[in-house]
Amino acid sequence: MVFKPWQGTAQTARATEQGKSEFASDRAGKEKPIPFDAQRAFGYLEKICALGPRISGSEGMARQQEMLQKHFEAHGATVELQRFTARQRSRKEPVAMANLIASWHPDRPRRIMLCAHYDTRPRADQEPKPRDHDKPFLAANDGASGPALFMELAHHLRDLPLQVGVDFVLFDGEEYIFDNRPMNEGGDLYFFGSEHFAREYTRRRASAPSGKTPPRYVKAVLVDMIAGKNARFFWEQYSAAQAGQLCEEVWRIAAAEGVTSFVPEVRHAVLDDHLALLRAGIPTIDIIDFDYVHWHRLSDTPANCSGDTMAQVGKVLAIWMQRSR
Repeated sequence: MVFKPWQGTAQTARATEQGKSEFASDRAGKEKPIPFDAQRAFGYLEKICALGPRISGSEGMARQQEMLQKHFEAHGATVELQRFTARQRSRKEPVAMANLIASWHPDRPRRIMLCAHYDTRPRADQEPKPRDHDKPFLAANDGASGPALFMELAHHLRDLPLQVGVDFVLFDGEEYIFDNRPMNEGGDLYFFGSEHFAREYTRRRASAPSGKTPPRYVKAVLVDMIAGKNARFFWEQYSAAQAGQLCEEVWRIAAAEGVTSFVPEVRHAVLDDHLALLRAGIPTIDIIDFDYVHWHRLSDTPANCSGDTMAQVGKVLAIWMQRSR
């Protein structure tokens, strides 16, 4: 992801006000609380990190994909590896990548999505000393936290009273960056996995046989760096501007449940995987810790993460999934 300074817009204000009025008229429902196991979720994060770096196309990534597929299938999901190849600007050869899609209730055309990236940055490019940039690092929060959260949520999906189909989507190629100059200055490209996923989603809907209702995502939540200790989750600019109602829904659930890590204030704009989904017509928001100090540093290890933080996010998302229609 790429961070940009926040600048408020009239569009954001309109989207926010629309979200308030529409959400206020929504019914809360009778949600089933889940016994989210913070210790087990943290254990999944450690297990992923024990694989080492999970760079796109690497052996570490292949081991992670195998582990995740077995886990999600064991908890009732249908799993697809959406394979594709991509060539980075700074690399001579293309790399094989795969988005992992774990689906519950695959027969339901009306669907929601929880998504994250699961690859790791090849270089620790925020280390102060350039000689440390090429040392391998684990990317515990910025890479392992999303799939670890989903691994814990998978324990509870079969028992949740859901009205829609649910997909967990893990994007490859979000962090496959060697030259981190801005893209418009010749730097490397971001978001290979989410861009491919959005193109395939659009193509499949457009090519669906006449009379058949193709699957449609009514909304989606992207999570990124959601395991840092004492994390605070603010509204992200593009999420607020283009999916203000969804921001309102999620942060109101957090407030009602006493989850104070969710702060209903807009902060930075972040270029992240949610942008490709928004362009594909899927209302999508990004739950992300803007201020994680270990971002792209060797110190992004399990020691600087917390299962309790993951539990707060999991609690909010479990209720949101049950309210979705």
